[in-house]
Amino acid sequence: MAGTTSNAPRRPRTLGELRRSGWQPRTVKREMRENLIAKLESGEAVFPGIVGFDQTVIPDIQNAILSGHDFLLLGLRGQAKTRILRSLSALLDASLPAVEGCEINDDPTQPRCAACIRRAAEDGDALPVRWIPRAERYREKLATPDVTIADLIGDIDPIKAATRRLDLADPEVIHYGIIPRTNRGIFAINELPDLQGRIQVGLLNILEEGDIQIRGFPVRLPMDICMVFSANPEDYTNRGNIITPLRDRIAAQIVTHYPRTIDEAKAITRQEAWVERDGRVDVTVPEYLATVVEEVAFQARKSDFVDQSSGVSARMTIALMETVVSSAERRAIRLGDGRAVARTSDLAAATSAISGKLELVYDGEREGAQVVSRMLIGKALKAVFDSHFPDAYAEPSGDEGESAYAGVLRWFQSGKTVDVSPELAPAELHERLAAIPGLADLARRHLEPEDEDSLAAAMEFALEGLHQSSLVAKEELVGHRVYRDMMAEMAESLGE
Repeated sequence: MAGTTSNAPRRPRTLGELRRSGWQPRTVKREMRENLIAKLESGEAVFPGIVGFDQTVIPDIQNAILSGHDFLLLGLRGQAKTRILRSLSALLDASLPAVEGCEINDDPTQPRCAACIRRAAEDGDALPVRWIPRAERYREKLATPDVTIADLIGDIDPIKAATRRLDLADPEVIHYGIIPRTNRGIFAINELPDLQGRIQVGLLNILEEGDIQIRGFPVRLPMDICMVFSANPEDYTNRGNIITPLRDRIAAQIVTHYPRTIDEAKAITRQEAWVERDGRVDVTVPEYLATVVEEVAFQARKSDFVDQSSGVSARMTIALMETVVSSAERRAIRLGDGRAVARTSDLAAATSAISGKLELVYDGEREGAQVVSRMLIGKALKAVFDSHFPDAYAEPSGDEGESAYAGVLRWFQSGKTVDVSPELAPAELHERLAAIPGLADLARRHLEPEDEDSLAAAMEFALEGLHQSSLVAKEELVGHRVYRDMMAEMAESLGE
């Protein structure tokens, strides 16, 4: 079995062996604190895979753990709150001794439940011990309106009383809820405001006095537990709230946020998106297109059509990147190619990954999710185009006093058009776009494509950038797009 060798020390299996081993109990919060200190001293990453929080959220969480605090992560959807909470288990010991068969993981040296106290008195040093792996010491519950006190804390179990012929006043008839069963561990409640107020009251004793009370039993069972929570600020007004006494007992409230830079956002998408497929098709996503994918979210987070109190989840850009890759992959499979370069048309065809993840305000609903999605893609494309290419409206600075785009625009002004589709083979796309004077040179100079397929994708991006800059017109048709002269388009519109 992995992790076991003939030279590995045998772990204590009874209370007597545990005492002779020199093992000393400590609270779960002290355990987390000491393990965090060890990680900080060694320089080990405390929350691997969490991007963009190194200077903000993570120091606050570390301060809460060093202080022995229960804490709440407050933030909009898609801000890695649940992932952070689940990663807290790494601060627990690899394993922990508990009384064998105990429902609440009692400490063998200090049993607290009635059954373990009785067994310890009967068995003495022969009391059997089991070792709990750290993965079993973290539990979580999604707060929903139907959660009850019995689910969280516990209740009387009449079946147990009848089966074992116990009096209903006997503490051993208690059926423990999920929180006592996480004793000596970490318990997380996600979306705390969704928990009914009267149920939230049941958490007050755990957070302040460190014990639980069940029904009419005159017993206060001490709990050794670290309580952590997540909440969305929208929930305070729309679906529920956190009652004031409970907020007062949660020692730290830590606010999360979305990635603050494009580089952070790209790092998250690279980490989470499924882009390395089965190897049938090698899909390359140009760096400028990967930037556009992230820029879509940045544009959405400041759009007047999007409800900013709801937020724009990082899951949107992850799904968008995966859909772009799939569009390129599907084209390559259909054409029998083993390699594909993602294009602007693949992004335009991926609105399905955006529309369902946006909460729109009234004006956005009037426009429609698809229209808003295409608008956001267009704004993102223009932002990235402007960062790579010359200002389309700057004074001409070329050798002949012409704009960098003069050759391209003259070609369209002569009455020519170009038809672009995501289904076009790379060679066909290259042939159509290379016929436009100056477009290939623009793409080479500002995007530095590596080969002919990448050049075709770069030319398509440059052409779309000119459209978003209102220099080239575009007609959206089913399955393809036609680019044409802007003035001719305006003249036709005026004629109509």
